[in-house]
Amino acid sequence: MSTDRRTLTNPAALHDPAPFGYSHAASAPGQPVFIAGQYASDATGAALPGDFATQVDAAFDRLRSALEGVGLGYEDVVRLGTYIVDHDLGRLEILGRALHARFGDRLPAQTLSGVAALALPGMLFEVDAVAVRP
Repeated sequence: MSTDRRTLTNPAALHDPAPFGYSHAASAPGQPVFIAGQYASDATGAALPGDFATQVDAAFDRLRSALEGVGLGYEDVVRLGTYIVDHDLGRLEILGRALHARFGDRLPAQTLSGVAALALPGMLFEVDAVAVRP
């Protein structure tokens, strides 16, 4: 008989992700904490309208909420995955400013993927993370 050792966390500050088929954070004893893709969303998970910079800031606010929901912060993030619709150098500059505003000079490893579209209409940016407990 298998025992599920995972801890799945869905902070009250974020929308209920179950209808979309995921949890906001997942961890297991002695293992990294995985934060699902966060994006500019309302309380129901619908994508919020806004320009790229506004969506980046909102996504990082939600990432912070997901981290705080498992007792972690930006300082615990070791890897980011970022996804940009219609990636160009202007959007890269916006992302760079957002990262430095949150991580200072202690930037985690990151993979940026330029994509044609994301999960919901209107989404321009999404970020996921891997964090470790101190």
